[in-house]
Amino acid sequence: MDKIASPCIRNCCLNEKDICLGCFRSIDEILMWGSGSEEQKILAINLSQKRRAQYEASQQIIFNITAK
Repeated sequence: MDKIASPCIRNCCLNEKDICLGCFRSIDEILMWGSGSEEQKILAINLSQKRRAQYEASQQIIFNITAK
């Protein structure tokens, strides 16, 4: 099995919930990455993708409100 690449995009900035606004992983997921199992990494990627989608949807709502 191929090694799972880190989703880090080197644009690290944690929000108030300790979620990176670059890759959308939690601080715990970031710290786990080096020693985590393949299963843990897949879970972290799936969760980060959901967080990114939620963030982008919230930004679209804000944009729509301010554009009126």
